[in-house]
Amino acid sequence: MKAVARVVALGLVELAVFGSVLFLLAGTYHYWQVWAFLVVFGLSTWIPTIYVQRADPAAHQRRKRAGPAAETRVLQKVLIGGWYFSLAAMVVISGLDHRFGWSSVPAAICVVGDVLVAIGLGVTSLVVIQNRFAASTVQVESGQTLVTGGLYGLVRHPMYTGNVITIIGFPLALGSYWGLLSVVSGLLVLIVRIADEEKLLLEQLDGYRAYTQTARYRLMPYMW
Repeated sequence: MKAVARVVALGLVELAVFGSVLFLLAGTYHYWQVWAFLVVFGLSTWIPTIYVQRADPAAHQRRKRAGPAAETRVLQKVLIGGWYFSLAAMVVISGLDHRFGWSSVPAAICVVGDVLVAIGLGVTSLVVIQNRFAASTVQVESGQTLVTGGLYGLVRHPMYTGNVITIIGFPLALGSYWGLLSVVSGLLVLIVRIADEEKLLLEQLDGYRAYTQTARYRLMPYMW
């Protein structure tokens, strides 16, 4: 129960900070899209995190090690920095969009954005459940085995697929079309990250080369 309480407490702090930044940028608390987004984001992250923490503590720890400092490859440090910059830009643009009324996004589209965020975060969490070696950093651990079933049967990097779905839904949920501009930079970062990660996997993960012949798509089925 203490571990669950820590997850919830930390999550509440993160949501409070995140929400405060958005409200400050928007210049108002009368921003229902943020309130809805915080609920969706909180539930979509807390529930899977609590489950993984209880079912597989080692997998939970792997997910916690994130950020440029946690990466071992120089290129990946730069790419993760670029990813965080894209997310920050998305937050800033979306908040300012609401303040100055740059976009006119129907409520139904905002709800669709929330659904996409929930789906994207759900895909990311399912990846961790299906592959206990799925980490936030690019590395191959001792004893790591290749996973080819589940979502890995559809694409080779389903965690990044979940990331893409999430960042598309993010600005829409906040009522901003202009925030979608940051999706482009975020997607470019992921494409380069995947290309570099595959070099490592081909060199260090047994069976990965054969797997690329059966799972043809890296990020999106029938696209790439």
